[in-house]
Amino acid sequence: MFRLSNALQAWGDPDFKDVLKAELEQLGADQLPLQQGLATGSVAVDDKLKAMIISVSDTPGSILAKAGIFYSGIIAGCSCADDPTPVDEQSEYCVVQLEIDKQTATTTVTLLAE
Repeated sequence: MFRLSNALQAWGDPDFKDVLKAELEQLGADQLPLQQGLATGSVAVDDKLKAMIISVSDTPGSILAKAGIFYSGIIAGCSCADDPTPVDEQSEYCVVQLEIDKQTATTTVTLLAE
């Protein structure tokens, strides 16, 4: 879990989605399920993370947001000196569901199956 304090403060404002997107793009693989969302790579790389807000709704106690996450993955070789496998980044995409607590900004994230 982590906190999306800026997004909570922007809730109800016209720029909420932009604030949420910016805050998500500052997170990394340790906070988002990027490794679990890999489709072609074996290791998630989170240095070029981009987010797209798909939908937003709310309940009495939380804000629910579905977001698409664009990132990269690599196919890791053996790291031997004579390993012929180049370390090329592969484009990756996953969809997550965020639940932001309206009182504390504590956020849980769930990887969604596509």
